[in-house]
Amino acid sequence: MNTVVSKNVTIISYVVAMTFIITMITTSVILNNHQIILPELAAMAIAMWVYREAGWIRQPLKILIAPSLTAVIGFMVNLLPISYVGKVGITIVLLMLLLRLIRSNLAPSIATGLLPVVIDISGLAFVISTIILTFTLMLGVLIFRLNDGLEKKVKVQYKYMLIFVVLNFIWIALVWAVGYPQLAAIPPILVVVYESLQMPKYNGKVAFKQGLVLTVSATVGTLLYFAVDSIILVTLIDMILMYFLLRIVGVRIPAVYAFPLLPFIFPDRIVAMLPLGSLITCVFLFGLVLVYKNLEVR
Repeated sequence: MNTVVSKNVTIISYVVAMTFIITMITTSVILNNHQIILPELAAMAIAMWVYREAGWIRQPLKILIAPSLTAVIGFMVNLLPISYVGKVGITIVLLMLLLRLIRSNLAPSIATGLLPVVIDISGLAFVISTIILTFTLMLGVLIFRLNDGLEKKVKVQYKYMLIFVVLNFIWIALVWAVGYPQLAAIPPILVVVYESLQMPKYNGKVAFKQGLVLTVSATVGTLLYFAVDSIILVTLIDMILMYFLLRIVGVRIPAVYAFPLLPFIFPDRIVAMLPLGSLITCVFLFGLVLVYKNLEVR
């Protein structure tokens, strides 16, 4: 009986999370404003309402505060008259300082902070959308008491924030040097990189699966974006395919649900680069994480 109830709860949770995601996309179509699409909110809906990811829901108020503040940071940095890679570098440093200040490890905040820079947002619609959507996610956690029984405070390994900055600066310098600065920040990948650094155990098998599902999700999202006119229909198909992808590979990586939504807000010339760019980024960054974690163990 408990197994049946659990399955029913999981199904309902998926339906509610998918409805939330589809509603976000539909609203953007109605308002004719794709800047209110936040891909990482798709990942947050699945992680918080379906997976009940402890690290993301143990402090519900920060579900609202952390992404909203990082969105403001990214928005402000994007207004600076400096180069793109400069904006990415400054944003990453400020995001880590904020998370350190509010004592949070909420990885999706990295994505909401970088997105205004990545897609060059200059209007407040993005910030307002972030506040409304994260408030909705927080309410879901509170109303259904998804965080009941979880330890409210856990020790945050702040050293990984510094390591995260260093790894990103290495990557930024590399893509800038070879003439592909647009690959300096792919938000869903950076979220997974940050979480990987926090893992007590990390190996090549984990790195391979992460790179595989993220690259496949980027590829599927890109192909469907160019093949189907309706972004609402594309979103529905994407979410269903991502569910089966994760089941087949046997992992739970919420960021996979965010990746297929990136083509809706990226320029077409960047969208066309996403599959290969994601593969290269995954290989390099997860490779760096693997090297670091091996050195840490020794």
